[in-house]
Amino acid sequence: MTALALPGPGTRPPLTRKAKAAIVVQFLLNEASDVPLSNLPDDYQAELTLLMGNMRYIDRETLNAVLSEFSSELESVGLSFPGDMARALSALDGHINPRTASRLRKEAGVRQTGDPWDRINRLDAERLEKLVLSESTEVAAVMMSKIDVSKAATVLAKLPGDRARRISYAVSMTTGVTPDAVDRIGLSLAAQLDAEPEKAFAARPVERLGAILNYSNAAVREELLQNLEQEDAAFAEAVRRSIFTFANIPERLNAIDVPKITRDVQPDTLATAIAAATAEDDQRAAEFLLSNMSRRMAESIREEAGVKGTVKPKLGEKAMGAVVAAIRDLVGVGEIELLDPDGDD
Repeated sequence: MTALALPGPGTRPPLTRKAKAAIVVQFLLNEASDVPLSNLPDDYQAELTLLMGNMRYIDRETLNAVLSEFSSELESVGLSFPGDMARALSALDGHINPRTASRLRKEAGVRQTGDPWDRINRLDAERLEKLVLSESTEVAAVMMSKIDVSKAATVLAKLPGDRARRISYAVSMTTGVTPDAVDRIGLSLAAQLDAEPEKAFAARPVERLGAILNYSNAAVREELLQNLEQEDAAFAEAVRRSIFTFANIPERLNAIDVPKITRDVQPDTLATAIAAATAEDDQRAAEFLLSNMSRRMAESIREEAGVKGTVKPKLGEKAMGAVVAAIRDLVGVGEIELLDPDGDD
């Protein structure tokens, strides 16, 4: 509808619902309200833009009538639904089985909604490395330009020198890449992720076995690792690196986080773990904990550990396991981060 200076009240033609929608949108924009028009389908956005471009002005009486009607319709709405399969799947994300969601998405021909680069950026460095190696240098350069700078630096450091050099140079050539091309690349990469077969386990085999051995008896753990070394030395070494035990505390735990551990572990349990730390590596871990807690607590724990004397191995391992479990719980909730033993720090 073209609404120039509209005729008088007696001869004014009725407004279409689309024209009323344009009036409401213009009013909200004039009020500096956030109107998420980008969520509308592209053809709706185009039609609304053309309609608003052809309109000129309306009188206050018409505006008030349209706003009053709009307000009444809003108040009468009891419940609204997504409106299409894509939005329905997004709304149910995390609430229905991922396999069901994937099947419905494929059957309906619906792609993952939202910015594909947000999804790509959430991938870990190892997965990004594999994705970069599977793509051309030009596509990899666009990826490096779109993901977080720190993550891009990590990925580049993992790549072979020649490959990293070519991608770095290609980044300098991305000045002329259009937003549409970047979006198409993102959609293509996201489609590859959707096409990957679903995995039964989220964690890698090394991480799963390492987590199991974290809670195993030390003797059993060492025997299993020695046997594993005979079968696959590289895998056994990777498992060793993923294991976090009481003896690993000095090299993996930041000294400033020790007080947080003492807050979550009962003093009696901590004293038992300290008393049971007779092996050289365990003694080093015990001293690390004692030297980084408050002096008064350290003296109290030392005194209590001395009173306990010799602790039975089973009881000692249980206490050490409790300390390790507390550390892992704090890591799980994001309160602390373990250090990388192979990092520069």
